[in-house]
Amino acid sequence: MQLGMVGLGKMGANMTQRLIQGGHALVVTDLNAEAIKEAEADGASGASDLKALVSKLEAPRAVWVMVPSGNPTENTISKLSELLDPGDIIIDGGNSYYKNAIRHAEELSKKDLHFVDVGTSGGVWGLKEGYSMMIGGEKEIVEHLRPLFETLAPAADQGWGYVGPSGAGHFVKMVHNGIEYGMMQAFAEGFAILKQKEAFDLDLAEVARIWQVGSVIRSWLLDLIKDAFDHDQDFEDISAYVNDSGEGRWTVFEAIDLNVSAPVITESLMRRIRSREDGYTDKLLAVMRNQFGGHSIKKAGDA
Repeated sequence: MQLGMVGLGKMGANMTQRLIQGGHALVVTDLNAEAIKEAEADGASGASDLKALVSKLEAPRAVWVMVPSGNPTENTISKLSELLDPGDIIIDGGNSYYKNAIRHAEELSKKDLHFVDVGTSGGVWGLKEGYSMMIGGEKEIVEHLRPLFETLAPAADQGWGYVGPSGAGHFVKMVHNGIEYGMMQAFAEGFAILKQKEAFDLDLAEVARIWQVGSVIRSWLLDLIKDAFDHDQDFEDISAYVNDSGEGRWTVFEAIDLNVSAPVITESLMRRIRSREDGYTDKLLAVMRNQFGGHSIKKAGDA
């Protein structure tokens, strides 16, 4: 299947590569010319800008937008809406706010354009392991795009699915990330307690290894923690500064609007906001974000 990919960052580039390996034809563009060249080396057809990308795609076109949420996504979708023809499809695979997805679908439908919102999880490991995708939009359009999702997913029938109308995909991904906040916080606090018990001189990597098999808290996140501990257990050169990229906040706001008690997710968000004070718990949170998402780590002494 032919697809246009806009955005060749750490996820967009890997998704492009996985799709090419799966036999799809990719036309790509990015603000970084070097990123386009790298994708071309993998077998993609490069385009200097959105207009050139659209011209290389056959109707009905499908264009996947994988740029940062907020203004970059808004501007890209707006420009594409002026370049595409009726019947074409815009896919937003970033971590956009679900209410924006609902708005995009409504606005694009007036131009007879289709919109699909894909909550995408997998981080820097997606190329190898596959991506988990929560998909919203018109069901028949999602079905048309099935070959793409089957290739990107861990398996054709696993890790992805249609969850509802426009906005549902990003809504489910928003809550997914809120849950992620709580899980990360619990692991970080637990290992901080273990480390503080100096009388036992615990090997945290060994504890994580034991928990990896048979334990009710076994998870991919625990596997990543074990990998991190194999390299370092003190994190002395890492700043205890943990970013929050928005999804956790949106989840908390939504919980309040829906009168749903969500104390764990809320408190984990508060910890991230407060994390700009030094502490082992927050250092491990920062390391986990780097392990699964490739997010940058602030080193001790950084501004």
